[in-house]
Amino acid sequence: MSLIEIKVPVPPAMAEALNDVLLEAELTCWNIVEDVLVGEAWIVGIFTGDAAAQAAWMDLRGRWPGLEDCRPVSRNLSDSDWRDSYKAHFKAWQFGRLHWVPIWEKDGFALPSGDEVLWLDPGLAFGTGNHETTRLCVERLVAWAEKHGTQGRVIDAGCGSGILALSALKLGFTRVEGFDNDEEAVHVSLENAAMNGLANRAVFRVGDLVSGLQGRQAELLMANILADVLIKFAPDLTGAVAPGGQLVLSGILAAELPKVRECFTTIAPRWECDSKTMGDWSDLVLNRRD
Repeated sequence: MSLIEIKVPVPPAMAEALNDVLLEAELTCWNIVEDVLVGEAWIVGIFTGDAAAQAAWMDLRGRWPGLEDCRPVSRNLSDSDWRDSYKAHFKAWQFGRLHWVPIWEKDGFALPSGDEVLWLDPGLAFGTGNHETTRLCVERLVAWAEKHGTQGRVIDAGCGSGILALSALKLGFTRVEGFDNDEEAVHVSLENAAMNGLANRAVFRVGDLVSGLQGRQAELLMANILADVLIKFAPDLTGAVAPGGQLVLSGILAAELPKVRECFTTIAPRWECDSKTMGDWSDLVLNRRD
Protein backbone atom coordinates (compact mmCIF):
# COMPACT_ATOMS: atom_id res chain seq x y z
CA MET A 1 0.00 0.00 0.00
CA SER A 2 1.39 3.38 -1.02
CA LEU A 3 0.99 6.11 1.58
CA ILE A 4 1.15 9.72 0.42
CA GLU A 5 1.68 12.71 2.70
CA ILE A 6 0.50 16.13 1.56
CA LYS A 7 1.93 19.10 3.42
CA VAL A 8 0.62 22.57 2.59
CA PRO A 9 2.17 25.76 4.02
CA VAL A 10 -0.57 28.15 5.19
CA PRO A 11 -0.41 31.62 6.76
CA PRO A 12 -0.31 31.25 10.56
CA ALA A 13 -3.17 33.76 10.84
CA MET A 14 -5.33 31.31 8.86
CA ALA A 15 -4.57 28.25 11.01
CA GLU A 16 -7.25 28.65 13.68
CA ALA A 17 -10.09 29.33 11.23
CA LEU A 18 -8.96 26.48 8.99
CA ASN A 19 -8.87 24.13 11.96
CA ASP A 20 -12.50 25.06 12.71
CA VAL A 21 -13.40 24.10 9.13
CA LEU A 22 -11.72 20.71 9.56
CA LEU A 23 -13.49 20.06 12.86
CA GLU A 24 -16.92 21.08 11.65
CA ALA A 25 -16.66 19.00 8.46
CA GLU A 26 -15.03 16.11 10.38
CA LEU A 27 -12.15 15.99 7.89
CA THR A 28 -10.06 13.81 10.19
CA CYS A 29 -7.57 13.00 7.43
CA TRP A 30 -6.14 16.54 7.82
CA ASN A 31 -4.33 18.15 10.75
CA ILE A 32 -3.01 21.63 11.44
CA VAL A 33 0.65 21.80 12.49
CA GLU A 34 2.12 25.05 13.83
CA ASP A 35 5.63 26.10 14.79
CA VAL A 36 5.11 29.16 16.94
CA LEU A 37 8.86 29.74 17.32
CA VAL A 38 9.41 30.35 13.64
CA GLY A 39 5.91 31.61 12.92
CA GLU A 40 4.96 28.96 10.35
CA ALA A 41 1.96 26.66 9.90
CA TRP A 42 0.98 23.76 7.69
CA ILE A 43 -1.98 21.55 6.95
CA VAL A 44 -0.91 17.92 6.72
CA GLY A 45 -2.77 14.82 5.53
CA ILE A 46 -1.87 11.17 4.89
CA PHE A 47 -3.69 9.17 2.20
CA THR A 48 -3.66 5.78 0.52
CA GLY A 49 -2.33 6.59 -2.94
CA ASP A 50 -1.99 9.58 -5.25
CA ALA A 51 -5.61 9.57 -6.41
CA ALA A 52 -7.02 9.74 -2.88
CA ALA A 53 -4.50 12.41 -1.91
CA GLN A 54 -5.32 14.65 -4.87
CA ALA A 55 -9.08 14.17 -4.42
CA ALA A 56 -8.82 15.14 -0.74
CA TRP A 57 -6.76 18.22 -1.58
CA MET A 58 -9.22 19.37 -4.27
CA ASP A 59 -12.11 18.87 -1.85
CA LEU A 60 -10.39 20.86 0.89
CA ARG A 61 -9.38 23.67 -1.47
CA GLY A 62 -13.00 23.92 -2.59
CA ARG A 63 -14.16 24.32 1.01
CA TRP A 64 -11.68 27.08 1.81
CA PRO A 65 -11.02 29.67 -0.94
CA GLY A 66 -7.98 30.97 0.93
CA LEU A 67 -6.11 27.81 -0.06
CA GLU A 68 -6.20 28.54 -3.80
CA ASP A 69 -2.76 30.15 -3.78
CA CYS A 70 -1.18 27.59 -1.44
CA ARG A 71 1.20 25.06 -2.97
CA PRO A 72 1.03 21.50 -1.61
CA VAL A 73 4.14 19.32 -1.34
CA SER A 74 3.64 15.56 -1.48
CA ARG A 75 5.93 12.67 -0.64
CA ASN A 76 5.76 8.90 -0.38
CA LEU A 77 5.86 7.57 3.17
CA SER A 78 7.67 4.40 4.09
CA ASP A 79 6.09 2.00 6.57
CA SER A 80 8.40 3.30 9.28
CA ASP A 81 7.45 6.94 8.50
CA TRP A 82 3.76 6.17 8.97
CA ARG A 83 4.25 3.94 12.00
CA ASP A 84 6.36 6.51 13.78
CA SER A 85 4.04 9.40 12.88
CA TYR A 86 0.90 7.95 14.41
CA LYS A 87 2.68 6.40 17.38
CA ALA A 88 4.07 9.80 18.27
CA HIS A 89 0.55 11.21 18.65
CA PHE A 90 -1.25 8.27 20.25
CA LYS A 91 -0.80 7.89 23.98
CA ALA A 92 -2.55 5.65 26.50
CA TRP A 93 -5.40 7.26 28.39
CA GLN A 94 -7.89 6.30 31.09
CA PHE A 95 -11.29 7.18 32.48
CA GLY A 96 -12.64 5.42 35.55
CA ARG A 97 -11.56 1.79 35.47
CA LEU A 98 -11.24 1.59 31.69
CA HIS A 99 -7.93 2.12 29.87
CA TRP A 100 -7.30 2.69 26.15
CA VAL A 101 -3.75 1.60 25.36
CA PRO A 102 -1.71 1.31 22.13
CA ILE A 103 -1.20 -2.32 21.21
CA TRP A 104 2.57 -1.76 20.95
CA GLU A 105 2.64 -0.96 24.68
CA LYS A 106 0.96 -4.24 25.61
CA ASP A 107 4.07 -6.04 26.87
CA GLY A 108 5.01 -3.26 29.27
CA PHE A 109 1.53 -2.24 30.44
CA ALA A 110 0.51 -3.17 33.99
CA LEU A 111 -3.28 -3.22 34.33
CA PRO A 112 -4.45 -2.22 37.82
CA SER A 113 -6.52 -4.82 39.63
CA GLY A 114 -10.22 -4.57 38.79
CA ASP A 115 -9.64 -2.39 35.71
CA GLU A 116 -10.18 -3.22 32.04
CA VAL A 117 -8.13 -2.35 28.95
CA LEU A 118 -9.02 -1.90 25.29
CA TRP A 119 -6.01 -2.39 23.01
CA LEU A 120 -5.89 -0.02 20.07
CA ASP A 121 -3.93 0.11 16.84
CA PRO A 122 -5.10 3.15 14.85
CA GLY A 123 -3.60 2.22 11.50
CA LEU A 124 -5.29 4.27 8.80
CA ALA A 125 -8.87 3.83 9.91
CA PHE A 126 -8.99 3.03 13.63
CA GLY A 127 -9.69 6.03 15.84
CA THR A 128 -7.81 6.23 19.11
CA GLY A 129 -10.56 7.79 21.19
CA ASN A 130 -8.34 10.81 21.78
CA HIS A 131 -10.80 13.15 20.09
CA GLU A 132 -13.00 15.15 22.46
CA THR A 133 -16.23 13.86 20.92
CA THR A 134 -15.29 10.26 21.67
CA ARG A 135 -14.06 11.07 25.16
CA LEU A 136 -17.32 12.78 26.00
CA CYS A 137 -19.21 9.62 25.04
CA VAL A 138 -16.81 7.36 26.92
CA GLU A 139 -17.19 9.37 30.11
CA ARG A 140 -20.98 9.06 29.87
CA LEU A 141 -20.68 5.32 29.22
CA VAL A 142 -18.48 4.75 32.27
CA ALA A 143 -20.72 6.92 34.45
CA TRP A 144 -23.83 4.99 33.35
CA ALA A 145 -22.18 1.65 34.16
CA GLU A 146 -21.16 2.87 37.61
CA LYS A 147 -24.63 4.18 38.44
CA HIS A 148 -26.96 1.70 36.73
CA GLY A 149 -24.87 -1.42 36.26
CA THR A 150 -24.30 -3.28 33.00
CA GLN A 151 -27.55 -5.17 32.51
CA GLY A 152 -29.09 -2.91 29.86
CA ARG A 153 -28.70 -2.90 26.11
CA VAL A 154 -26.14 -0.54 24.54
CA ILE A 155 -26.32 0.65 20.93
CA ASP A 156 -23.45 2.51 19.25
CA ALA A 157 -25.08 4.37 16.35
CA GLY A 158 -22.52 5.27 13.70
CA CYS A 159 -19.92 3.03 15.31
CA GLY A 160 -16.93 4.01 13.16
CA SER A 161 -14.04 1.92 14.49
CA GLY A 162 -16.21 0.37 17.21
CA ILE A 163 -14.52 2.06 20.15
CA LEU A 164 -17.70 2.82 22.10
CA ALA A 165 -19.29 -0.59 21.62
CA LEU A 166 -16.06 -2.41 22.48
CA SER A 167 -15.58 -0.21 25.55
CA ALA A 168 -19.08 -1.18 26.70
CA LEU A 169 -18.20 -4.86 26.37
CA LYS A 170 -15.02 -4.33 28.38
CA LEU A 171 -17.07 -2.69 31.12
CA GLY A 172 -19.23 -5.80 31.37
CA PHE A 173 -22.26 -5.05 29.21
CA THR A 174 -23.43 -8.19 27.41
CA ARG A 175 -26.10 -6.78 25.08
CA VAL A 176 -24.06 -4.49 22.85
CA GLU A 177 -24.35 -3.73 19.17
CA GLY A 178 -23.05 -1.15 16.77
CA PHE A 179 -23.90 -0.14 13.24
CA ASP A 180 -22.56 2.16 10.57
CA ASN A 181 -23.60 3.02 7.03
CA ASP A 182 -19.99 2.44 5.91
CA GLU A 183 -19.18 -1.23 5.26
CA GLU A 184 -15.48 -0.58 5.84
CA ALA A 185 -16.21 0.85 9.29
CA VAL A 186 -18.08 -2.33 10.21
CA HIS A 187 -15.17 -4.42 8.92
CA VAL A 188 -12.67 -2.42 11.01
CA SER A 189 -14.92 -2.71 14.09
CA LEU A 190 -14.97 -6.50 13.74
CA GLU A 191 -11.19 -6.60 13.35
CA ASN A 192 -10.76 -4.55 16.50
CA ALA A 193 -13.17 -6.81 18.36
CA ALA A 194 -11.05 -9.82 17.39
CA MET A 195 -7.84 -8.06 18.50
CA ASN A 196 -9.38 -7.60 21.96
CA GLY A 197 -10.77 -11.13 22.25
CA LEU A 198 -14.33 -9.90 21.77
CA ALA A 199 -15.11 -11.48 18.39
CA ASN A 200 -17.80 -13.76 19.79
CA ARG A 201 -19.44 -11.01 21.83
CA ALA A 202 -19.52 -8.05 19.44
CA VAL A 203 -22.41 -7.47 17.04
CA PHE A 204 -21.70 -4.99 14.24
CA ARG A 205 -23.79 -4.47 11.13
CA VAL A 206 -24.34 -2.10 8.24
CA GLY A 207 -27.20 0.35 8.73
CA ASP A 208 -28.19 4.00 8.87
CA LEU A 209 -30.07 5.89 11.56
CA VAL A 210 -33.39 4.59 10.24
CA SER A 211 -32.67 0.94 9.45
CA GLY A 212 -30.13 0.60 12.25
CA LEU A 213 -32.59 1.67 14.93
CA GLN A 214 -35.86 0.35 13.53
CA GLY A 215 -37.57 -2.01 15.97
CA ARG A 216 -34.84 -1.54 18.59
CA GLN A 217 -34.63 0.23 21.93
CA ALA A 218 -31.63 0.58 24.22
CA GLU A 219 -31.12 1.61 27.81
CA LEU A 220 -28.03 3.48 26.58
CA LEU A 221 -27.96 4.81 23.02
CA MET A 222 -24.82 6.66 21.90
CA ALA A 223 -24.53 8.64 18.67
CA ASN A 224 -21.26 10.44 17.94
CA ILE A 225 -22.25 12.08 14.65
CA LEU A 226 -22.51 15.55 13.11
CA ALA A 227 -24.99 17.97 14.69
CA ASP A 228 -27.02 18.43 11.50
CA VAL A 229 -27.44 14.66 11.17
CA LEU A 230 -28.51 14.33 14.80
CA ILE A 231 -31.15 17.01 14.27
CA LYS A 232 -32.42 15.40 11.05
CA PHE A 233 -32.89 12.03 12.71
CA ALA A 234 -33.96 13.24 16.16
CA PRO A 235 -37.31 11.34 16.08
CA ASP A 236 -35.52 8.07 15.22
CA LEU A 237 -32.95 8.57 17.97
CA THR A 238 -35.41 9.47 20.73
CA GLY A 239 -37.71 6.66 19.65
CA ALA A 240 -34.94 4.11 20.19
CA VAL A 241 -34.40 4.94 23.89
CA ALA A 242 -36.02 2.50 26.30
CA PRO A 243 -38.08 3.81 29.26
CA GLY A 244 -35.65 5.05 31.89
CA GLY A 245 -32.85 5.01 29.34
CA GLN A 246 -30.30 7.57 28.25
CA LEU A 247 -29.48 9.13 24.89
CA VAL A 248 -25.89 10.39 24.51
CA LEU A 249 -25.29 12.72 21.57
CA SER A 250 -21.82 13.91 20.59
CA GLY A 251 -20.04 15.31 17.55
CA ILE A 252 -21.57 18.69 18.40
CA LEU A 253 -19.50 21.86 18.16
CA ALA A 254 -20.08 23.96 21.28
CA ALA A 255 -21.49 26.74 19.12
CA GLU A 256 -24.07 24.31 17.70
CA LEU A 257 -25.26 23.02 21.07
CA PRO A 258 -28.20 25.46 21.50
CA LYS A 259 -29.88 24.42 18.23
CA VAL A 260 -29.37 20.71 18.97
CA ARG A 261 -30.74 21.14 22.49
CA GLU A 262 -33.76 23.06 21.20
CA CYS A 263 -34.55 20.34 18.68
CA PHE A 264 -34.39 17.44 21.13
CA THR A 265 -36.10 19.16 24.03
CA THR A 266 -38.95 20.07 21.70
CA ILE A 267 -39.38 16.44 20.68
CA ALA A 268 -38.89 15.09 24.21
CA PRO A 269 -39.92 17.96 26.53
CA ARG A 270 -40.24 15.80 29.67
CA TRP A 271 -36.79 14.25 29.39
CA GLU A 272 -34.01 15.45 31.70
CA CYS A 273 -31.27 17.23 29.78
CA ASP A 274 -27.57 17.75 30.51
CA SER A 275 -24.43 18.70 28.59
CA LYS A 276 -20.67 19.00 29.00
CA THR A 277 -18.07 20.82 26.95
CA MET A 278 -14.54 19.64 26.18
CA GLY A 279 -12.43 21.94 24.06
CA ASP A 280 -14.48 23.08 21.06
CA TRP A 281 -16.97 20.24 21.44
CA SER A 282 -20.06 19.48 23.54
CA ASP A 283 -22.28 16.53 24.21
CA LEU A 284 -26.01 16.49 24.92
CA VAL A 285 -27.45 13.85 27.22
CA LEU A 286 -31.16 13.20 27.57
CA ASN A 287 -32.65 10.85 30.15
CA ARG A 288 -36.05 9.45 29.30
CA ARG A 289 -38.57 10.08 32.05
CA ASP A 290 -42.08 8.88 31.18
